[in-house]
Amino acid sequence: MSYPILYSATETNFDHNGIGILSACVSCEVTEEANGIFELAMQYPMDGVHFAEIGDRAIIKAKADQFRDPQLFRVYAISKPMNGVVTVLAEHISYDLSGIPVKPFSASTAYSALTGLKNNAVVDCPFDFWTNKTTSANFEVSTPASIRSRLGGAVGSILDVYGGEYEFDNYTVKLHNNRGMNRGVSIRYGKNLTDIKQDQNCSNVATGIYPYWYLETDAGNVLIELPEKVVSAPGTYNFVKIRTLDLSAEFDVQPTHEQLRAKTQEYIKKNNIGVPSVSLTVSFAQLEQSEEYKGLKFLERIGLFDTVSVQFPALNVSTTAKATKIVYDVLMDRVKSVTLGSVRQNIADSISNQQKQIDILNKRVLMSAR
Repeated sequence: MSYPILYSATETNFDHNGIGILSACVSCEVTEEANGIFELAMQYPMDGVHFAEIGDRAIIKAKADQFRDPQLFRVYAISKPMNGVVTVLAEHISYDLSGIPVKPFSASTAYSALTGLKNNAVVDCPFDFWTNKTTSANFEVSTPASIRSRLGGAVGSILDVYGGEYEFDNYTVKLHNNRGMNRGVSIRYGKNLTDIKQDQNCSNVATGIYPYWYLETDAGNVLIELPEKVVSAPGTYNFVKIRTLDLSAEFDVQPTHEQLRAKTQEYIKKNNIGVPSVSLTVSFAQLEQSEEYKGLKFLERIGLFDTVSVQFPALNVSTTAKATKIVYDVLMDRVKSVTLGSVRQNIADSISNQQKQIDILNKRVLMSAR
C-alpha cells in the first residue's frame, strides 16, 4: 500500500516527506488522459493526520502509474465535509504553466519551439522541456499567452503544428514522437470483451470510395472519374457501403486518373476508411472475480499511449487503438481502469475542465445532503 505525501504550497525540494504522509487517506486516484487532463482526487477524513494543512495550492506527491516516479499535484478544490470526509481535487504541477506567460517569438522546429517557451517566459519558469521530434515547421507566438495554452488544444499550438504525445513528468514537459509502445496485446470484439463496456461504431465505416473531380466552364461541365469508379478500402466485408468523395478542391487543373486514384488512396489511409472507431473501457475493480478478468489482466500493465490491436471478426478487419485514459489507484498501487480509443489534441480542455469538476463536486455534496 502506498500513501500520498503532503507538502506546503511553496516547497521546492521533494526528496523528503514534507509536512507528512497522509496515512488516513480513504481513497486516492489519479486520472490521466492522452494529451489531456492529469488530476488527483482524494477522500480524506477531517480527523485524519495533517488534515488542517491540506489547503488551496498545497502540493501532494503520489504515484500516477507504474512507470514514473511519484508525481506532484497542486490542490485546487476541497469539498464541504460529508460524514466527516472531504474530497480533495488537485491538478498536476504542470498546470502551473497556465500562470507563466510567454512573450511573442517564432521557431522553426519542435525543439526550438519548446525551448523558446522557457527562454521567452516573462517570469521565472522552473520547468524544463524535451522532445525527440525532428519535425520542421513554422511556429509562432504572436501575442502574449500562457505557456500551457501554447502547448496544445488550439490552432497554431505546438501540438497542432508538430503533433506528438505529451508526457508531464513533474517539472519536465516531454513531447514524444510516440510515448507509448506496443506490448503485443490483442483484443477481439465479441470474444475476450464479453460483458465489458465497449462501443463498436460502424456508422462511419465505408467499404470503398467513389472519387470525382468536377468543373463548370462556359464550354460545358467536366467530370473526371476513375475507370473502375470505386477505390476499395483494405479488408474483406460482408456488406457494401460506398462513399462519394469530391476532390475538386484538391486540384487546380484537371487531374489524371493516376492523380485522382493516388489522392483517394491517401484519403483512405489517412482517415482509416473501412475500420470501425474503437471505444473501450476496462474497469478492473468490477472484473476481478469474473472470467473475463483472466483474459484481460495483461491490460493492468499498459501505459498511456500504448498501442493495442483490436480485431473485428464480423468485418474481417483489424485496427489499433491507444490507451487514452488511465485511472490509477494510488493506495493499491495498480491500474483501476483503462480506456482505449483515439487520441485527441485537447490540452485546452483540461484547463476549462477544472470548473466543471468543482461544479460536479458541489452538486454531489448537495445531493448527498438531501
